[in-house]
Amino acid sequence: MHEKTPPPGATAPVFYDEEGNTHGDGGTLFGFWLYLMSDCLIFAALFATFGVLGRNYAAGPSGADLFDLRLVAVNTGFLLLSSITYGFAMLEMQKDRIRPTLSWLAVTGLFGAAFIAIELYEFSHLIREGATPQRSAFLSSFFALVGTHGLHVTFGIIWLVTLMVQVRQRGLIVANQRRLMCLSMFWHFLDVVWIGVFTFVYLMGAMR
Repeated sequence: MHEKTPPPGATAPVFYDEEGNTHGDGGTLFGFWLYLMSDCLIFAALFATFGVLGRNYAAGPSGADLFDLRLVAVNTGFLLLSSITYGFAMLEMQKDRIRPTLSWLAVTGLFGAAFIAIELYEFSHLIREGATPQRSAFLSSFFALVGTHGLHVTFGIIWLVTLMVQVRQRGLIVANQRRLMCLSMFWHFLDVVWIGVFTFVYLMGAMR
């Protein structure tokens, strides 16, 4: 029995790996770093705006009159804990353990949801007290900065849930690991931004 050889001039068939990467991990991570740098510029502009307008109360309430530092501290704790639990998820991912990875991701999502819930409660309380964005330049810049961060966290939670579904369906393939790495950078970035918000907006605002 002999093997069949292709006729002269014929080309060998080409097979494509559907599970393979269309680009390297390094290119994806570098591109995501560029996105984070653009996000840094957005938050830098919002911080600068608050720095300029943060004392323009227009005879209205100041941060010292409005902020509940204990509630904000609890909210800060939720977000910082979510960063730790995401780190645990990444450790389990490196061990290729799907169920523990999903469990830690779920805990991370719950902490993130708790953070958003408290932030929405704070916003609704301020609005009921008449401290709306239209009340003063201080409140406009406050809602813009804190609200933008909250929208980013909300997007992060949606992204996290989407990845959990993908990991459950397809496992910890290379593509899913790369996506989890990108979300990890995004999530920790939001933690760093929030530390700035907590310090610059809430703590310093309460002392004015």
